Amino acid sequence: MRVVVQRVTASHVTVDGKVVGQIGRGLLLLVGIAKTDTEAELDWMVRKCLELRLFPHEDTGRFDASVVDLGGELLVVSQFTLYGDCRKGRRPSFDQAAPPDIAEVRYLQFVDKLRHSSLKVETGQFGAMMQVFIENDGPVTMLLEREATVEFDCENYNGE
Repeated sequence: MRVVVQRVTASHVTVDGKVVGQIGRGLLLLVGIAKTDTEAELDWMVRKCLELRLFPHEDTGRFDASVVDLGGELLVVSQFTLYGDCRKGRRPSFDQAAPPDIAEVRYLQFVDKLRHSSLKVETGQFGAMMQVFIENDGPVTMLLEREATVEFDCENYNGE
C-alpha cells in the first residue's frame, strides 16, 4: 500500500464539475492499493496516517502534532497510478496495482477504519476521473509505504 500524505489548509475533489469531498485544515491522502495488500497493511497505514506528526508547534516550528491532536480533517482519494512502474519503456506498467474490484474493497475498508478516529473523513469517487484541488500547507508531502508489522485495533482507536 502506498499513500501520499499532503498537509493542507484546504482541499476538495470534484467529479464532473461537482464537489464530492471537501476539507479544511488536515491531510489529503492519495491512496494506492497493491494486489498483495491485506488488512494488516490497511491497519498499519491507518495508524501511521493518524499518528504522524506533521503539524508544527506554535513556538518551535517542530512537527509536534498529528491530525488527531489538531482535530483536523481527512480527504481520501484513490490513486492506482501510485503503482505505475516507469522503469521500462515509455508507458507505465500497473502490474503491482490491485485490480479495480479488489482495490475498491480495500479502499473502502481503509476509509471506514479512518472514520473510527472520529475525525471528519471525506472521499473522492473510486474509479472516477477526478480533479483534486490542494492548498498544500508548507508544502509538506510524505510518501508512506510499508507492510504491517504490528497489530492495530482500528475499531477501538482513541487517539493514544
